Amino acid sequence: MPILSVRDVTVRFGGIVALDRVSFDTEPRQIVGLIGPNGAGKTTLFNCLSRLYTASAGTVSFEGAPLLTQPAHRIAGLGIGRTFQNLALFPTQSVLQNVMVGAHCRTSSDFLSNALKLGWVAREEAGCRASAEELLEFLDLGPVAHHPAAGLPFATLKRVELARALASRPKLLLLDEPAGGLNHEEVGTLGALIRRIRAERGLTIVLVEHHMSLVMQVSDKVVVLDFGRKIAEGTPAEVQRNPEVIRAYLGEAA
Repeated sequence: MPILSVRDVTVRFGGIVALDRVSFDTEPRQIVGLIGPNGAGKTTLFNCLSRLYTASAGTVSFEGAPLLTQPAHRIAGLGIGRTFQNLALFPTQSVLQNVMVGAHCRTSSDFLSNALKLGWVAREEAGCRASAEELLEFLDLGPVAHHPAAGLPFATLKRVELARALASRPKLLLLDEPAGGLNHEEVGTLGALIRRIRAERGLTIVLVEHHMSLVMQVSDKVVVLDFGRKIAEGTPAEVQRNPEVIRAYLGEAA
């Protein structure tokens, strides 16, 4: 059974159709690349999956259960983690503190129990810290664990945001343009890291990306959007040969 099933999802903003009956499945532990020209609807789809946008029509199921009826604050707890195009870190907090934020969706403490400094709250927080520290080592961020996020290199901040998404212990990881702003060498390192995350953490990954070589290198399946419609789906080799994909990227003359 697919871990994620998208069926006829449509999103309208007034008279603008941002997504037009988009459907595809993602199998467990699969890496799916979601590509398309600017304005194709890729991030809009991600925003539907993470419940930042409300779909006008269609259904999405995650592990067989309806997703689009869930409130946005429950998505991480269900097992869906996400990074963003624009970094959304807390600049004055340390790298470790930023990553620990991602783990709090798995905790049960509240304002009162924190104020009373109950023993189980301290144990829960210690568990979050240990999990965050393990992730920092996994992503080679240990040396900057206590450095504020502000002032770190952009590629490092990208890994911090990835660590924060992983801290929620997701089953499905949504990566929104993870290679944006990286140089050629850093993109190659990222590709190896994405495959390692899938292999060692057993995750399913869907990534939106403009860096075609990265998508074709890491993806098991590629879904192509253009003007809100799905125009192709298949293996990287099949998609690269698809005439509609060539037209969407290179124009009719191609």
